[in-house]
Amino acid sequence: MGGMSDVTGGRRPPRISAPVSGLVGVLALAVALAAGHLTAAFVGIGASPYLAVGSAAIDLAPTWLKDWAVRSFGSYDKLVLLSGMAVVLVSLAVTAGLLSRRRPLAATIVIVGLGVLAGVAVLTRPDVGRLALLAPVAAVAAGLGTFHWLHALALRGGTDPHERPTEQAAPTTPTTPTTPTTPTTPTTPTTPACTDRRRFLTAAGGVAAGAGLAGLGGVLIAGGKDAAGSRAGVGELAVARPAPPVPPGADFAASGTPSFLTGNEAFYRIDTALVVPQVRAQDWTLRVHGMVERELTLDYADIRSRPLVERTITLCCVSNEVGGPYVSTANFIGIDLADLLAEAGIAPGAEQLFSTSADGWTCGTPVEAVTDGSRGAMLAIGMNGEPLPLEHGFPARLVVPGLYGYVSATKWVTDLELTTWQARRAYWLERGWARRAPVKTQSRIDSPKASATVPTGTITVAGTAWAQSRGIAKVEVRLDGGPWRTAELSADVSDDAWRMWRIELELPRPGEYSVACRATDKSGYPQTGERAPVVPDGATGWHTVRFTAR
Repeated sequence: MGGMSDVTGGRRPPRISAPVSGLVGVLALAVALAAGHLTAAFVGIGASPYLAVGSAAIDLAPTWLKDWAVRSFGSYDKLVLLSGMAVVLVSLAVTAGLLSRRRPLAATIVIVGLGVLAGVAVLTRPDVGRLALLAPVAAVAAGLGTFHWLHALALRGGTDPHERPTEQAAPTTPTTPTTPTTPTTPTTPTTPACTDRRRFLTAAGGVAAGAGLAGLGGVLIAGGKDAAGSRAGVGELAVARPAPPVPPGADFAASGTPSFLTGNEAFYRIDTALVVPQVRAQDWTLRVHGMVERELTLDYADIRSRPLVERTITLCCVSNEVGGPYVSTANFIGIDLADLLAEAGIAPGAEQLFSTSADGWTCGTPVEAVTDGSRGAMLAIGMNGEPLPLEHGFPARLVVPGLYGYVSATKWVTDLELTTWQARRAYWLERGWARRAPVKTQSRIDSPKASATVPTGTITVAGTAWAQSRGIAKVEVRLDGGPWRTAELSADVSDDAWRMWRIELELPRPGEYSVACRATDKSGYPQTGERAPVVPDGATGWHTVRFTAR
């Protein structure tokens, strides 16, 4: 066929039309990603090229970019990252296809280049082994094979119509008149090009379906561990020392504050995991080692069989801007971390508890914070009367009141090592964050919201304050830079939990107003009004809201 020939008689090689070449690139991309994800389901889902590159992007992103992502997208930051990666990859696939309309060389270079990038990303993942390289290798092989096959089919199916040479009529010669023949029924000819075009379309449809099935297979196999089913099978957790009941008046929800206890589905989530680790309770173990007298290895049944304690604790993220939403309160169920570490026997000189998550994330917590029984640090297995939700650390996590999460709240925890600060550096310390990060005395205004419109006259301003391990003693509010006035506080539940406040203010006339708040903790320390960013150990400043009265 002419479509398969090279330069003949001065003609250029045939060229695939632009839409078809772009389609070939996208289909090859889909097959590559699906093959890589399916292979990763057997060697470790962290080896999936798409997820490995995404995780590497998170690890390599500068601090300012991470902060911007959390500030702009909150708990949707990972979805935005994956969506952005998808747009970039599809764009590359289309471009590679367009550059390969005659020959597949450009696409081959792009596919191999992306495969090398994925391979490097996989090698950096701490939660997978060397066999994980099979996933990017499978992705490259599947992508190359698919592109070359579809490219060849597309060439046979017909060239770019804008490049088809003009056909010249064949010379005619005089013929002798013949006797008319019997007319025959006209038929529509089936050309080889039409047949090849149908073959390409059938193959493209099959490739798309196959990629979808392979990707779905990877998802199903990776999820075959059924962590959700394992969690459901845990059943009710028997608590030996329940938390005191939340008293009436613990929040001012009717005035605009959050409810005192945050539901599991509403509890904030900020972490580096692109996909929630799937760890079954029956497979989980915790190793306690390092600078200890006795190394311990415990399973879920060991932890659950111990007397469980329940504590009401507020957690907050160091990425929380002044007035930000990343603070929540729950009743956590677990065992005292100080007792567990006492069983292991901490050796002299140990400075930090270096904890590791199932996905390889690491955290360093000062030893004094986890061995001080009065602080109430926990190895938690439950939250608000249920086993921990998957996204909040099931089967087990650390909870250390009074410290920001990046130095205390390891989810999906599998390893606890007693060591020194010099010997091991945790994930966020390597990225410029502080070694010690006590929660700062903070308050925020929940109502009215910024830019809200309220009626003139008397309004109620309400909000939340927290200073875990110290407790809130007072909240003050001022209108338009005027004198500070003391707000009413909600019932005091625990020094480790937030406290709500409210106050009535007079707005005598229509116009623009601003209101600011500040808290004082029970140690007598007043919340500073000096503005500081979240890096390296948490933001400071007075939360101020501007609104309009009409």
